[in-house]
Amino acid sequence: MSLAASTASSAASRSVTTRANGSSCTRAVRAGGSGSRRAGGIANALEDRAIPFFDRIRPLRLAEIEPRDVKAYVVWLCDEKAQGKRLADRTIRTNLAPVQALLATAVEEGVIRSNPALGVRVARRDAVPAAGSDERELRKALSREELARLLGAVEEHWRLLFELFAHTGLRIGEAVELRWSDIDFGATPTLHVRRQFYQGEIGVPKTRHGIRHIPLSTGMARALWQRQGAPEELVFTTMRGTRVQRDNLWRRVLKPAAREAGVEWVGFHSFRHTCASLLFGAGKNVKQVQEWLGHHDPGFTLRTYVHLVDGGLGDADFLDDLVSAGSPRELAAQEADIATVA
Repeated sequence: MSLAASTASSAASRSVTTRANGSSCTRAVRAGGSGSRRAGGIANALEDRAIPFFDRIRPLRLAEIEPRDVKAYVVWLCDEKAQGKRLADRTIRTNLAPVQALLATAVEEGVIRSNPALGVRVARRDAVPAAGSDERELRKALSREELARLLGAVEEHWRLLFELFAHTGLRIGEAVELRWSDIDFGATPTLHVRRQFYQGEIGVPKTRHGIRHIPLSTGMARALWQRQGAPEELVFTTMRGTRVQRDNLWRRVLKPAAREAGVEWVGFHSFRHTCASLLFGAGKNVKQVQEWLGHHDPGFTLRTYVHLVDGGLGDADFLDDLVSAGSPRELAAQEADIATVA
């Protein structure tokens, strides 16, 4: 029995197949999950990665899968060339979990004796690449000069969207689902992040911390105000007035602009890194940046952007005003003496 066949059997006990293909098993998963979003996500994880790996890239029968094969699957998920992009640790775990569950079910049903995925874990990869890594990987945030060149290369219709990315650090799914009712143009302009558009569905942000309220600069608020539409209309649409699609925006807008600006390594997430860089540069603390970007905790923000936080100790002159045993008159006399010597 193959992984695909086991998938069909485990996900919907009334549906069994011996064909090693993805379509039959994912239909069973979707049926077993009653069309829920979670079931759809599991089906996608299996159909897009697990089944292609175990049925084609590393063709094995279910009983032949060993711990090293499951580890090889994790390594394959971590391979940026194989996946076409860097998958987040959370995404890798999401793709590993259904495989672990299916193999556990196979043990329970007596198909295999032990679970080869037992004990396989996805270790957190360092947010900052190690020394010697490719320069494109090290440069996660655009410098101000690079940002200016990139924005100048973006088509005028799309420029405000990319400026908003840099101002707010919005995820692409959050930005394309932004509606005019989500923007408060009052005395303190604020952008309310309440939804995202992900895999063809409108839903809540990635985590509960993703629901947040981001202050807008006067200039950004003014630029948005000039375009304001009806409350439930999307803020950003294509030139035809249709919903923005991530892949099209990347291929037709960002990729050509990045090439022209000489920053070919840039992706949508680079704007989140750039926003964090600008915020830290302006003196915002880790907690403020965490809430601005919608991270689940300040520790994650610090681990991810520790390379952007000033590591210098600076000067210590401020301590003279805060820590002293002398009277104000004595301190004033000391400062006068120092000035005279200088």
